[in-house]
Amino acid sequence: MKKMWNSFKIAFSMYSKIPMPQSEWTDENMSLAMCFFPWVGAVIGLASWVVYQAGGWLADRQETLSSGIPGSSNLFLTILLVLIPIFITGGIHLDGFLDTQDALSSYQPMERRLEILKDSHAGAFAIISCSVYFLAYTGIYSMLTAHAAKVIAISFMLSRTLSGLSVICFPQARKKGQGLVATFSESAEKRVNRRTLMIYLIVLSALMIVVGKWSGAAAVIMALLVFWYYHHMCISKFGGVTGDLAGYFLQMCEILMALAVVVMEQILLLLK
Repeated sequence: MKKMWNSFKIAFSMYSKIPMPQSEWTDENMSLAMCFFPWVGAVIGLASWVVYQAGGWLADRQETLSSGIPGSSNLFLTILLVLIPIFITGGIHLDGFLDTQDALSSYQPMERRLEILKDSHAGAFAIISCSVYFLAYTGIYSMLTAHAAKVIAISFMLSRTLSGLSVICFPQARKKGQGLVATFSESAEKRVNRRTLMIYLIVLSALMIVVGKWSGAAAVIMALLVFWYYHHMCISKFGGVTGDLAGYFLQMCEILMALAVVVMEQILLLLK
């Protein structure tokens, strides 16, 4: 029980800005951290749903707030929804997304791409990608409905479940002890983590389909397609997974699942 509690604290202290009691980063304490990584997504999903509901409540009482999210909120609340994951995680996954965009856009040999991932300086492609990412996310969230918001709230756990599976199951791009993902992977009780994350994957996929029906199914299919591309990209361009690549996948998975949900919602509305 103590090991589980320590792994929980490490997972949240590493992948979120939520204050946690201090815990020593030993192999034993880190061994189950991936089991608790998706629960950071549960916090993000809950916060997003509460903010969306609050926006609807305010819009019902003030007509001046009815110009943003169709039927409920304004542009401020739309942008707030986009930023909630950044507030909670501190941008750790976005950092990986930007580093990966720089590396992929360099068209350099594999060794050089891995060096670019470790470079603390942001290149032009990272800045461009960041701008496009947030503009696209704002556009997607401007089309949110209450039904879509439920599915997207669950998707934050699913993206982290798949990201955790990649850390446990994919080959490591860096040598033993080099990089945070390699450290977590080496410390992990892989069989327990893998089984736990697979259970999460099955339960969350089923839950999204039950809650969202066609929209939920579209999100799950999109997540699996992005995961397939991510595996291919990691192996072919980097020789395995790194922390930055796992962050890249998580960010891409979340925005594309949200896109799949809102597009499917619009298709269903047209078919009615």
